[in-house]
Amino acid sequence: MFQIRFHGRGGQGVVTAAEMLSVAAFLEGRHAQAFPSFGSERTGAPVVSFCRIDDKEIRTREPILVPDALIVQDPTLFHSMDVFQGLPDTGYVLINTTADYEALHIAATMARFAPGHAHTVPASDIARTHVGRPLPNAALLGGFAAVTGQIHMDSVTEAIRRTFPGAVGEANVRAAWAAYEHCRT
Repeated sequence: MFQIRFHGRGGQGVVTAAEMLSVAAFLEGRHAQAFPSFGSERTGAPVVSFCRIDDKEIRTREPILVPDALIVQDPTLFHSMDVFQGLPDTGYVLINTTADYEALHIAATMARFAPGHAHTVPASDIARTHVGRPLPNAALLGGFAAVTGQIHMDSVTEAIRRTFPGAVGEANVRAAWAAYEHCRT
């Protein structure tokens, strides 16, 4: 089972990102589940969402305490909570930022991860360019596909199109591909 924990703030599409990732897994014939964990349900409040992907039925329903991957949609959360809690050194990290690890004050933490397992991607900037709004969720799914290899981009793009039909979906697909290419280079 591959377990992903998303960290962000209300209004950034954290819950939608986990749901789209689970749809992408279903499209590949895999089992998946996605569910959120809310504090106060308001824009800007910290939000955690979870996604599990497996080749067999998933029976557990607990929050993910030991994730295989973290997707951090808002790096300001590093100052208010331990987003890395439970993530092993073999885990994957994808952070929505243009800053480097030193500027984020997480360089020592990031040094423990295997080469190629930790990436930053300017997902909000990519979304602003392609979607017209700084909503990083779809772009980060493209980055996730590139970094982990757990899901194919064709499945990610179809999940995005099913969630956001029409022009909005196509704009988010372009953002996902841009983040995918960013993480591959």
